[in-house]
Amino acid sequence: MALIERLDNPTQGDNETMAISKELLDILACPKCKGDIHLNPAGDGLICQNCRLLYEIKDDIPIMLIDEARPLDAGA
Repeated sequence: MALIERLDNPTQGDNETMAISKELLDILACPKCKGDIHLNPAGDGLICQNCRLLYEIKDDIPIMLIDEARPLDAGA
């Protein structure tokens, strides 16, 4: 079973959006606070609301390193 799968987004024509499988999301946690994370609307990162951090997904791999995480903008 693939942990990361590509999903076609019918509202965006031929563009593809990456999504983390439900199974992987269920076991992943924020490495800083150990809290819940969720996929961002663009599908290219995981967000921890408690820490206000975005963990990017690069080459279909979630980068779950605290030092690599980006702070969320105030409006996000």
